[in-house]
Amino acid sequence: MTLVAQAFSNNGALANAIDGFSPRQAQTDMALEVASAIEKQSSLIVEAGTGTGKTFAYLIPAFLSVNASSSGDELNTKIIVSTGTKNLQEQLFHKDIPLVKKALASNVQVALLKGRSNYLCRYRLAQYQETRGQLDASALTDLVKVKTWANSTQSGDIGELVNVTEDSGVFPFITSTLDNCLAKDCPDYEQCYLIKARQKAIDADLIVVNHHLFFADMALKDTGFGELIPRAQVVIFDEAHQIGDIASDYFGEAFSTRQLVDLCNDVLQIYRSKLTDVKQLGLAAEKLQKTCQEFRLLFNYDPERGNWREKYQQQHFVQKFERLKVDLDFLYQVIKLCVSRNEAIDNCFDRAINLLSQYNVMANVDVDGMSFWYETTPRHVVLHLTPLSVADKFSAYVKESGAGWIFTSATLAVDNSFDHFAKHLGLQGANQLLLESPFDYQQQSQLIVPRYLPEANDQNRAQHLAELAKPLIVASKGACFMLFTSYRVMHQVAAILADCIDNPLLVQGQMAKRILLEKFIEIDNAVLLATASFWEGIDVRGDKLTCVIIDKLPFASPDDPLLQARCEDVRRQGGDAFAQIQLPQAVISLKQGVGRLIRDVSDRGIMVICDNRLVNRPYGQTFLKSLPEMKRSRDLTKAITFLENINRKIVI
Repeated sequence: MTLVAQAFSNNGALANAIDGFSPRQAQTDMALEVASAIEKQSSLIVEAGTGTGKTFAYLIPAFLSVNASSSGDELNTKIIVSTGTKNLQEQLFHKDIPLVKKALASNVQVALLKGRSNYLCRYRLAQYQETRGQLDASALTDLVKVKTWANSTQSGDIGELVNVTEDSGVFPFITSTLDNCLAKDCPDYEQCYLIKARQKAIDADLIVVNHHLFFADMALKDTGFGELIPRAQVVIFDEAHQIGDIASDYFGEAFSTRQLVDLCNDVLQIYRSKLTDVKQLGLAAEKLQKTCQEFRLLFNYDPERGNWREKYQQQHFVQKFERLKVDLDFLYQVIKLCVSRNEAIDNCFDRAINLLSQYNVMANVDVDGMSFWYETTPRHVVLHLTPLSVADKFSAYVKESGAGWIFTSATLAVDNSFDHFAKHLGLQGANQLLLESPFDYQQQSQLIVPRYLPEANDQNRAQHLAELAKPLIVASKGACFMLFTSYRVMHQVAAILADCIDNPLLVQGQMAKRILLEKFIEIDNAVLLATASFWEGIDVRGDKLTCVIIDKLPFASPDDPLLQARCEDVRRQGGDAFAQIQLPQAVISLKQGVGRLIRDVSDRGIMVICDNRLVNRPYGQTFLKSLPEMKRSRDLTKAITFLENINRKIVI
């Protein structure tokens, strides 16, 4: 404990390594609690307000615990740090951890581990070089780039492919999935980049993963290699507010037309290159592909989510779904005739068996305690079976592990309580710590809830939002985010603003998220309009962002099938679904959106929330109590004056 406190002192390790470092009591308090949880192998929940420095507050005690174990007689401590996204994973591994290692002069071994879809599969690359019939012109161009890169890469991490877009059609053909991986039967098993990455993780003291990989592994999705992530004595979740829903997804089941189409693509490739004598392979695969397309056409054109139980009551859905089973079974029977002719077709046989089993799960919609729901993409349908609660399963896992578990985020508490988060994951008895942000929100910011706003469902709402935003955009000189809860309203407001302001408009969907953000920072007077994915994980500091406008309180859509099922489950138990589920989720989402504004001690700005319910509904107080202590007003002119003063000081 003494070493931890010393590292954060005026003349400690961080002060010596970081120019301008100054001790923050909240950061030291968190670090000491993390150190205690590691030492006692207990659970800790920490909300650390923006600016606390939570990353160093968990990394320093983590590194010191590894150093202590390696210098003593006890078993070496192995630590897993899980982050919300791959981008945060990269930042932690390439930026924050090297700084801590240098500050502590530590020789702790660190590894970065991603899911299998992030690594080049040498076998599949060679396979699709032989037959390119399924690749379009753009994907073929990207394939040439991949081949060049493949000759020099050491890690096989496709994140290195900066000259190939993230949504390139080539990636499904050069990476493996749990379904199509040949595991130890693969001729390239010894050179497999995923195996090499996992071996580094086994040898490392600290492993950086992301939540999706952690729970995929925990749910034993990666049975091709057994457990992918080694067992650890300490598990740290950063951005822990995300893990409840992610855990639910991985403790459930999914069946998608994408899996079926991928199987068909691989069967066609094998037929065209290796088993040309079995024409039925090609016919069966093409037949199933066509049925998958017809099944997708039964749903609305635009991507949506809905209740699969309800769809399964409609005759035309049942008939086409049963046709999927017939055609999948036919393909299975044809593949069965080819078993043992090569490893690839044997793998397809195993996949067909698994898909038939998954199909049967989705056809049995009367199971209790589960939500059956679907979501569509432009080309595919995914059917989900999701447990309504993961508390029992997750809490048992935590208890059986005997490890120390740390859960931290800037947004875990609702009205200064962790009950919602702890109950969702079954974390009874965990120690709790709530740390305020060191920022002076009273001086640095203002919260404005404008008067005379139309109701949230008013058909002219987009026009009102655009009119309200125009003077704010002028006063902030374009350093403005507009965050929406709906794509439809976002596009409506964007169309109106395009005709009445001169500022460049950057609208989510125009380009990749990372490029959109880079352009916003690069262009001085740009205005960015975005939805859900920009409400969190975005860090824009200084005068580049001085105004954030939120269109309305982010309650989840009442049509969301998983939300409906959870609410119904709470009501059956005599509870209040709104207070126990809908309100806490919305509060945490709003806290994330508000957190985009003030990112540094020198930042100043205006937060405008365009929703009267914040002040005229009783539950509005729950939102307000959970937000930072900003000065509050309903007068939009005060916001404009505040922004003009910021710009005057910038000019001076």
